[in-house]
Amino acid sequence: MPHATLAEAAADLAAGRTTAAALAEAALARIADPAGEGSRAFLVVQAEAARASAQAMDALRQAGRAPSPWAGIPISIKDLYDEAGQQTRGGSRALADVAPATATAPAVARLQRAGFVVLGRTNMVEFAFSGLGHNPHYGTPRSPWDRATGRLPGGSSSGAAVAAADGMGFAGLGSDTGGSCRIPAALCGIVGWKPTAKRVPLTGTLPLSFTLDSLGPIANSVACCAVIDSLMAGDDAWTPAPPMPVAGLRLGVLQGYVTEGWDAAVTTAFEAALSRLSAAGARIEKLVVPELAEIPKANATGGFAASEATRASCPASCAAGRCRRRSISSSARTGRGSSRRSRRARRPSMRWCPPPARCCRRRCPRSRTRPNTAASTCCCCATPPSAISWIAAPSACPAIGRGRPRWASS
Repeated sequence: MPHATLAEAAADLAAGRTTAAALAEAALARIADPAGEGSRAFLVVQAEAARASAQAMDALRQAGRAPSPWAGIPISIKDLYDEAGQQTRGGSRALADVAPATATAPAVARLQRAGFVVLGRTNMVEFAFSGLGHNPHYGTPRSPWDRATGRLPGGSSSGAAVAAADGMGFAGLGSDTGGSCRIPAALCGIVGWKPTAKRVPLTGTLPLSFTLDSLGPIANSVACCAVIDSLMAGDDAWTPAPPMPVAGLRLGVLQGYVTEGWDAAVTTAFEAALSRLSAAGARIEKLVVPELAEIPKANATGGFAASEATRASCPASCAAGRCRRRSISSSARTGRGSSRRSRRARRPSMRWCPPPARCCRRRCPRSRTRPNTAASTCCCCATPPSAISWIAAPSACPAIGRGRPRWASS
């Protein structure tokens, strides 16, 4: 790869040693290489749009009007971000017929305003519901480490990590609920960043967990991630933090649950890193947090992600902003009371829109695996049934009338 970091690419663009068009062509060539992972890392390649954007950035730079130092640098975006005119499928065939988005997610639009060139949409774990990186529908990109064996890349932002590691763009936009940027970055030998929740707006993205979702970058260095994160969060420009000396830093190192079951090679590498930090003057303090051992018990029934993993967003045509989440009572969660309550306790929570003005009397089925193909659209927001019933949850039609979800025929 000719440029490993955003800073190097920006410097070469500013000095005239390369062009945005050249960077885009190099990345597109790697994506198209039949010996590479492009066909598995990308679900959609926007080659012509990327070339046009790169040429526009070159023209602006020649005129002294480049919108930022990063203008013309190619990146990729995960297939859960909305782009105007593009389908947001979340790595699933269940949304293969979903209507194209009418607006671009703010996180993506902010990077486009800075001049970044979007190469295409990257593969991911279906609906972001795993950290392994496997996708049975569109293929699984292989980790750059031991590719001959075909190692998993980590997920759920699998394509974003493989693309960044293989030079198919200088960074990839991912999302992170329980490690979906950090895990694939670790398995692909690069850097993944999960920002503070809600630092980057989730608007225009396919949700997994409203409590835990964050949008973040995957790139080749910490500085690269800092640049992308700053712009995604809405900063006008990125200002690097002043360097800090390692000597005197107090670093806490968790023990117990988080270190149990490590491979010997991982333990050796981790201890070696701590030794280098200590030799440089850092104060290493080992910490034991007993509460961490309760994590498996807390997640035994699925945790936040499993209970919130329903199709919870409606198109703009729906009564946006008034959606409400139907929660389960505490008595139902504990399983006490009638058998009806016990059955209800096992159902994932649902988000429904307000009652529509008119609705037919046909109820959505309670199928856990198949959408209601008998009905064509939701009477509340005209969403195809295939976009509503998914991820092994009861059908969660956004339309509700007297507490019962219903459909309207077209």
